[in-house]
Amino acid sequence: MAAGLELELGLDVEEALAAAGPFGRGQRRLTALLVLLQVYVACQSMLIVLVGAVPRYHIDQEGIPASRAELAKHIHFASNFTSIVTEWYLIDREAYKVSLASSLFFAGLLIGNITFGPLSDKLGRKPVYISGLFFDVIFGYVTALAPNYDIFAVSRFFVGIVNGGMALVSFVLTQEYVGKSFWSFTGSLTNVTFAVGIAVFALLGYCIREWRYLALVSNTPGVFFLLLSFMLPESPRWLYSQGKTAEAEDVLQYIALCNGKERLNLKLKPSAGTLRKDELAPGILNLVKQPVLRWRTILLMYIWYVCSFVYYGLTLNAGELRGNLYLNVALSGLVEVPTFPLCMFFIEKSWSGRRKTMTCFLTFAGLACVFTMFLPTNAGLLLGPTLLALCGKMMVSAAFNILYIYTSELYPTVLRNAGLGVCSMSCRFGGILAPFVPSMKSLSPSIPFVVFGITGLSAGFLTLLLPETLNEPIAESIDDLQSPRYQVLKNEEAEQSS
Repeated sequence: MAAGLELELGLDVEEALAAAGPFGRGQRRLTALLVLLQVYVACQSMLIVLVGAVPRYHIDQEGIPASRAELAKHIHFASNFTSIVTEWYLIDREAYKVSLASSLFFAGLLIGNITFGPLSDKLGRKPVYISGLFFDVIFGYVTALAPNYDIFAVSRFFVGIVNGGMALVSFVLTQEYVGKSFWSFTGSLTNVTFAVGIAVFALLGYCIREWRYLALVSNTPGVFFLLLSFMLPESPRWLYSQGKTAEAEDVLQYIALCNGKERLNLKLKPSAGTLRKDELAPGILNLVKQPVLRWRTILLMYIWYVCSFVYYGLTLNAGELRGNLYLNVALSGLVEVPTFPLCMFFIEKSWSGRRKTMTCFLTFAGLACVFTMFLPTNAGLLLGPTLLALCGKMMVSAAFNILYIYTSELYPTVLRNAGLGVCSMSCRFGGILAPFVPSMKSLSPSIPFVVFGITGLSAGFLTLLLPETLNEPIAESIDDLQSPRYQVLKNEEAEQSS
């Protein structure tokens, strides 16, 4: 037998991860790939903001020609960039098609979140993630090469399905590679990388003014991420929750070796969720059947909806704000970067935790949006609605950041992706509606921000109804939620943190 460190029998997966190294060199390499993937996800999510932008134009006759052929003869666009608007003349009666393409993308995200979450709970994180990334790349190229608007819009819908599902599974996979004590760090880092990805996309748009080339260039990194992803191991937490203890031990051994540890003789005890072999595997209906999970899911679905509605509403509205288009898009991403240290500081403090911190961020986001109605629209950046809009974006992005981490901790491993999928599904309804809210500025420039503000405040208050998860043990199965051991651990750790 190879020399190594002998560990006692009967470890659970959290204890085994701690023995292997909760966030060692090997895990940093694994999570780095999935975190950097968020730059690609951000480019796909923000594509419509630049490729659907409307440049300045004038028509050299009175009125707008009825036919597209006539319109093409008399309309003159500014030559600083191209978009689907300039190629397919999506103005006046056709202008709604830009928002429609954006909403189709979010409708796709909704379907992807519904399907990919339960699939990855049943089939595994890695195969579902890789399949989603493969089709994301394929449909991304279809978008860039679309010969007409119809194919463009349909391709955006399918990009939404696979992009949303793949991003959801990759987030869960990132969390499950590391110990629970590092979930807030990896979760925050994932979300701040998405924000940096928005700024990267704005820079690409500034350098590449032809929309088809921009779509091609922003989609190509997906090929490299796809090839590298084949080296990722399966989630040890998922393997453990499915009763595949031998395979989970192999992955944990691999992680330990990559972390520079000596060979560990890891022995996992049977998962509580796999003791009764005659029962069916937990499915999405358990979120409704279990009273504890049902109440959490209802609240989380509304909070996710509001966060998405406000986040994407303010992000997509960046193209509507005064000033430079590319600078506004970049700022809408970079303004999220300071939320990383803020979240990391507050959510780990016993006097604030996940729940209170998210309530405060949502409340501040709502107030920032509401207060824009008191500022003149023609003021400069420092005194105008743009500044408050960016502050609102920073606050809601911080809440969104925490929400991913918080939701992961509120669901047991066997239902974590299903729970995240259902919550993300409701989140996509917010994304579907968000592109149309900026059009309400025709009634008053402040109305879109007031709508975002009121919904943000409501979600902030409802967050207080959820339980705190700071320093609480992670449930691996549904039985863990009610098991005496889980309840004792909760009481002991709560006493230690106080």
